[in-house]
Amino acid sequence: MGLIAYTFVVSANPHRHHAFLAKGSRMTKHGMRPDRDAPPVAAVRVRMAVLMLFACACGAGTAAATTTQTLATGWRFRLAPGSAAAQAHPEAVAWRAAHVPGSVQTDLLAAGAIGDPFHRDNEASLQWIGLADWQYQLPLAIDATTLRHAHVELVFDGLDTFADVSLNGHPLLTADNMFRRWRVPVKNMLQAGSNTLLVTLHSPITRLQPWLLRQPYALPGEFDSAFGDEPKGKQTSNYVRKANYQYGWDWGPRYVTEGIWQPVRLETWDDLRLADVHIVQQHVDADVAQLLAQFDIHADHAGKAQLRLTWSAPDGSRRNVMQEASLEAGDNRLDLPLRIERPQRWWPAGYGAPNLYHFHAEVVVAGKVVASIERDTGLRSVELRRQRDRWGRSFAFVVNGVPVFAKGANLIPFDSFPERVTEARMRQVLQSARNANMNMLRVWGGGYYQSDAFYAMADRLGLMIWQDFMFGGAVPPYDTAFRENTRIEATEQVMRLRDHPSIVLWCGNNEVQTGWESWPDRKKFAQAIGPAERARVEKGMRTLFGETLRGVVQRYTPDVPYWASSPSTDFDGPANVPDDGDMHVWDVWAGSAPIEDYLKTTPRFQSEYGLQSFPAMATIRSFAAPADLSTDSPVMRAHQKFDGGNGNQRLLFYIRKYYGEPKDFASFVYLSQVMQAEGIELAADHLRSARPQSMGSLYWQLNDVWPGASWSSMDYFGRWKALQFHARRFYAPVRVAPIRRDGRTDVFLISDRTTPFDAQLRTRVMDVDGRLLHENTEPVQMPPLASIRAAELADAALLQGADPHRSFAVFELVEQGRPVSRHLLYFEPALTLQLPDPDLHAELADSGHGIVLSVRAKRLAREVWIDFGSLDAQVSDNAFDMLPGERIELQIIGATSIASLRDALHVRSMFDATLRHRTPTTLETARP
Repeated sequence: MGLIAYTFVVSANPHRHHAFLAKGSRMTKHGMRPDRDAPPVAAVRVRMAVLMLFACACGAGTAAATTTQTLATGWRFRLAPGSAAAQAHPEAVAWRAAHVPGSVQTDLLAAGAIGDPFHRDNEASLQWIGLADWQYQLPLAIDATTLRHAHVELVFDGLDTFADVSLNGHPLLTADNMFRRWRVPVKNMLQAGSNTLLVTLHSPITRLQPWLLRQPYALPGEFDSAFGDEPKGKQTSNYVRKANYQYGWDWGPRYVTEGIWQPVRLETWDDLRLADVHIVQQHVDADVAQLLAQFDIHADHAGKAQLRLTWSAPDGSRRNVMQEASLEAGDNRLDLPLRIERPQRWWPAGYGAPNLYHFHAEVVVAGKVVASIERDTGLRSVELRRQRDRWGRSFAFVVNGVPVFAKGANLIPFDSFPERVTEARMRQVLQSARNANMNMLRVWGGGYYQSDAFYAMADRLGLMIWQDFMFGGAVPPYDTAFRENTRIEATEQVMRLRDHPSIVLWCGNNEVQTGWESWPDRKKFAQAIGPAERARVEKGMRTLFGETLRGVVQRYTPDVPYWASSPSTDFDGPANVPDDGDMHVWDVWAGSAPIEDYLKTTPRFQSEYGLQSFPAMATIRSFAAPADLSTDSPVMRAHQKFDGGNGNQRLLFYIRKYYGEPKDFASFVYLSQVMQAEGIELAADHLRSARPQSMGSLYWQLNDVWPGASWSSMDYFGRWKALQFHARRFYAPVRVAPIRRDGRTDVFLISDRTTPFDAQLRTRVMDVDGRLLHENTEPVQMPPLASIRAAELADAALLQGADPHRSFAVFELVEQGRPVSRHLLYFEPALTLQLPDPDLHAELADSGHGIVLSVRAKRLAREVWIDFGSLDAQVSDNAFDMLPGERIELQIIGATSIASLRDALHVRSMFDATLRHRTPTTLETARP
């Protein structure tokens, strides 16, 4: 994306207090008042009178007239000398080679100065890094040609987070927001030849903690540090605009990073700069797209120019339009209208092609092209439909007039250290989501805004993006300066991302409103501070999320809906209710409720729910030694962040309840994945079956930031867990979903197709050895975009006297003689089923088109799982049930040789995962 210029006059006073604390504050009988001894931490200050803040990244295109010199090599870093940390770690004071973009932690790792942050329990010994101050230095050679340009600007795309920047010993800027860009004119400070750029990074904890401890209270945060570097209940993360998850979450480690985490560059230009081009979608339907190409131009002088726009349609056709323009000295916003007949619209996955148009914008002066920008965007309309109906008030995404049931998951950051995330890794995760029939991902608010490449991938895959602003659940400060800092951040990010058709919602925060209303620590805090201060805190939240951020979205991308909080009713009432808005459902897992309780609630849109599991054994072995392979070892607890390491007891609670006692650690890992997959499948089937009452299922969570136990369906290395394979089935466009409760089964047929079709519902009841007890086939007519109840069956009618411990039902939806969906239904939990030895047999062969694994089951096999140990070989399907006598063929992806695969192959099922006769253990009395 391009750059848009804003002039912001800031204080030259080096002692100005940091922006979001409003010069600090203290409690008086009249409420919060300025605190004169608050620390001078990261005000938006510059030792010059005027700082030009530019809101958008070059991202999708750059102006041709602007020359860019990327400053990526030659950097050095060190521990800031003269501190207590320097005395404790004198070896870190020497200059070492650095990487930009990067962080102190990854630079230390690359230098061999620390061990792998994810290995065993190394996390505890590396906390000192985030508590110290660090310096980055770059020798900068500048030639005379560079200095002859009218404008020379230094641009930091991201500084993490409190940073003082100087050039040749002269202070340039002080940054205080990880999510903002910092642009400074430096022509008058540079000299031909050698220059020195110095960035000093301050620990956000060390910087803010002394101030916070002097305050009458600390706002409620998220997760207390497990390492004693912050007193419990005194979290500094609320008060700084930095990725919250780096302070530790219940699925990831505490690594409070510092560094130059985004690219740095010098930009030079003369006379005119094309700061941004935005394709405004005024109206889009099947007949016409009425658009505006919005040019933002900074000109040094008034004059004439010509605006040109050429676009290429997805089918390859090309068109162009041009317009004469008069430029004024300073900032110019000029609109070039265009009309596209019968547009090839962008559609979400499963509803049509994710078509993209390519736009090329030029500014021509005196017959010469002086600036240009490229844009790719999709033409579509988006509505968040909220209508009164018999269930309350709807919450449904409508794209191009078509109601879309949102199928997907929540996306967290890809790594504890963002600079390590490659485009290949992002592509793997997004493609896996698409391959699992997902059409929406929610970018959760406790991380960071993703790169342009991420959203471009989502555009091309047809993945809708629910985009949170970066608030992860903590209660934010209410002062004006903090709100203004956030407003600038939001403006920059919205303008950077607004041409991506994948973004269908901007959401103010994650769980701030529901936390304030219902979490015990928030309720206790609200009572403690008294009614007057409580009203100020509440007004601050409502102003920030209900007005400030909403206003940014409405001004800069009015075609995309805004939602104040998740879960919420957009401040129309209490948050997290089933009949209005979106809902986070955590009674199961967090409240230890039975998994069947997912059937008790039917939200209008379920944007969070989840069950934990462990990753594959190969992933566990990447961080653990053989001696660590037990549920309660110190290392396994260190990689289980729920409830301070006690989450494995919660896993065992659910595994024992539904499956029995794992016979060993590997079986515990396997059963954790089975439990997670089958539990989330039940919830997702319930939500899809309730369409249109419910119009969304986003389970928590898709991916991981490190290898460990979590709610993810893909682990840190991209390995699919059982849940990801199940998701591909329960999110399939056509689905048969038998849902059993209280001895009765409702059979739902679900279709996301936009056209009707005829099919048959085939029902069989079999015993575990393969004997067919009875079957029935009925014709069905499937309407488009619907769920229908095709049958209501009592257990007695299905079983007809058969033993429920040894029998099961098979439901298949058959279209044109081919099963398009199959679902096995059991009448008892796995714990009490009399599962036989399935006598699984597997063979590998070269088909001539790749290696194929053939698997045959003599008797019923539940949750067949195939793995190749440490070999990076994948199977085309996994975590499936096999009927007695069934044979399936699976493609092997990423194989080396049949011999190596044969040596590593392991096939298991639920039959051999538990102890047939349980004996009491030290974990037997574990409670949820």
